Amino acid sequence: MKKRTSGVLMHITSLPGERGIGTFGQAAYDFVDFLVETKQSYWQILPLTTTSYGDSPYQSFSAIAGNTNLIDLDLLVADGWLSTVDLARVSFGNNPEEVDYGLLFKVRRPLLEKAVRAFLANRSNSQKLADFEADNQYWLQDYAEFMAIKEYFGQKALQEWEDKKAILRDEGTLTELRRNLADSIDYHRVTQYFFFQQWQTLKGYANKSGIKIIGDMPIYVSADSVEVWTMPELFKVDKERKPLYVAGVPADEFSDEGQYWGNPIYEWSAHKTSGYAWWINRVKESLKLYDVIRIDHFKGFSDFWQVEASQSTAKYGTWQPGPGYDLFRAIKKELGQVPIIAENLGYIDEKAEKLLADTAFPGMKILEFGLQGPNESNFDLPHFYTSHSVAYTGTHDNEVVRGWYQGLSEEARAYTDRYTHRAPGEPVTQALLRTLYATVSDIAIATMQDILDLPASSRMNTPNTVGTNWRWRMTADQLTDDKKEFLKTITETYHRG
Repeated sequence: MKKRTSGVLMHITSLPGERGIGTFGQAAYDFVDFLVETKQSYWQILPLTTTSYGDSPYQSFSAIAGNTNLIDLDLLVADGWLSTVDLARVSFGNNPEEVDYGLLFKVRRPLLEKAVRAFLANRSNSQKLADFEADNQYWLQDYAEFMAIKEYFGQKALQEWEDKKAILRDEGTLTELRRNLADSIDYHRVTQYFFFQQWQTLKGYANKSGIKIIGDMPIYVSADSVEVWTMPELFKVDKERKPLYVAGVPADEFSDEGQYWGNPIYEWSAHKTSGYAWWINRVKESLKLYDVIRIDHFKGFSDFWQVEASQSTAKYGTWQPGPGYDLFRAIKKELGQVPIIAENLGYIDEKAEKLLADTAFPGMKILEFGLQGPNESNFDLPHFYTSHSVAYTGTHDNEVVRGWYQGLSEEARAYTDRYTHRAPGEPVTQALLRTLYATVSDIAIATMQDILDLPASSRMNTPNTVGTNWRWRMTADQLTDDKKEFLKTITETYHRG
């Protein structure tokens, strides 16, 4: 019989602290201790990769490189690469409950540059850096060059660089750029060293404490990415790396126009010809970061929504066949049984269900999708769940429970109260968390905002919108003893500890 377990969904950026954003610092270690104290088994996070315009971790400059916003500055002080005076001179913002990405973009870079200079000036670090580069030669140098050149062209997207020869990777042009941008390339190499060194130390602490990390892998990469620059043959792009077709989804509950993501579509025939080498390497690199991989938009491997890049809305796209089980057969052959959770949400047809069954990956169940009013044929209701699944109140794309409940009809609220056996005066968040942990799903994941009983304003992301997402942060005083005790109690009551 499988062991029943549980965990908490909480991205690194949402951790508390005084430096404007959650990082790999002390608050992250305190969070691991909280998970241990409440008998959890998992810490689920969003992608750790770089972010660009819109601050989404699902639109990254690289499928592998780490988000330097997560590097903890106080740890750099402890290592001797910065001083406390350096940090004292900087204002990281005045709102402890929200990330100001624009401000951080301005104030963190000079500090990281100073830390890089100090690191490189110490000759004893040369072997450490050389070892890191050797371990990451598959992606590191290309990424560092891409970012340095991107900055040289004023942070413009790859397709908008003024020098077409740079876009096309003309070797003479690249040789000159490498020489002129050597310091910038070094910056990106060393900050990746900082990122991975800090993350692996934190992950090691979590694993030693009995906590496994569930990390997100977006199905697509950004058009403005090192992969599109260096491996255009793997994408449906023209000679100048401009997407011919982009990804999204048709009209859904989030938008009548569909969701227009803008990521370039994969040239799946090229991936198949290579034996899916890029995907195998991507999974291999992800397993260095995470213990379990949650693959976002799993539906896209059976069929994907393809939109001509010239369109301004996703509703005019078409369904196209994905690689299917052929891809996962290749991954399994090379890497063995990989611990993967499939995000099988949205429009799931028979073909998508068959792929999930063929892979034998657990899918996801969302409590909010079921409790929307009395409907006996709603298979998102918990009494239809199967054990081979991972259950959530909602994901980072959904309303937090309080906001969701407020948006329900009076009939749906009454049904939710009745279904969850909600006691008079009991917070609706606790009623849903009780129900979540009582399900037969092997794993239950509680969203941190719901544990803290926070309002709708703490929502992490509203799909198809830009400008106000990915900003929520908790404050240390919100995690009170009674909230810890409640989580520990339901974990033990439903035998998930």
